[in-house]
Amino acid sequence: MHYKLGSRNSLTISTPDGVSFRQIIATPYARGMAALIDLLVILACNIGISIALSFVSVLGRFFADVATSLVILGFFITSVGYGIMLEWVMGGQTLGKKTFRLRVIDQRGMTLTLPQVIIRNLLRPIDLLPIYYLFGALFCFFSKNCQRLGDFAAGTVVIREARPKAPDLATLGVSGDNSFTRHPHIEARLRQQTTPEEAQLALDAIVRRDTLPPERRLALFHEMANHFRSLASFPDEVQESLSDEQYVRNVVQTLYRKSKA
Repeated sequence: MHYKLGSRNSLTISTPDGVSFRQIIATPYARGMAALIDLLVILACNIGISIALSFVSVLGRFFADVATSLVILGFFITSVGYGIMLEWVMGGQTLGKKTFRLRVIDQRGMTLTLPQVIIRNLLRPIDLLPIYYLFGALFCFFSKNCQRLGDFAAGTVVIREARPKAPDLATLGVSGDNSFTRHPHIEARLRQQTTPEEAQLALDAIVRRDTLPPERRLALFHEMANHFRSLASFPDEVQESLSDEQYVRNVVQTLYRKSKA
């Protein structure tokens, strides 16, 4: 994959198979508001730790010193570990980022890795200097991708997840019978595990399938089908009866199908 800037506010990522998709770069304001929510969560956690350890300090001077040390250590662990744990478990999001529909991604369009998550969060204290992300905010304002120092080092960007409009499935040739509907619990897992970027990429592949050379078309849908199979595994009798392209068409219908309710 490779990427280029369409403008200061967008990033275009292209796959080797010729499929491109555009990501909206998160603004410094949105990132600052998300960081404020995360800071409040971290402060709440540390207040809880301080209250719990205050009961230890009443046992004597030695225990008071230990409690103070643990409070300082706990603040560091929660400040750094909060971002690492949530961004890794939640696929590039924290509570603040989720609130404002922001997500950390690899700037080349590759899968976000744990080392990248660790690096960008370990450098967060530097971005916080001298007061509340002033250093990081300056980096964001003057960098093309609105990256702070931690993003530069980790090769990541923070994007804003748009709310895509539901496509007309009938015009795309993906309406009608879908064997996935016989397994609603697996469909629900597929929706839960699929990111908006992956859903949009699958939709773009279906829309542009007739413009791709046959070899590239087969390779693209084979890779996509295997990826979605890894997210939610349907019974063998369902998977064996579908070609890779049909499998992705079913995935798109499942992801974008309107609820009967």
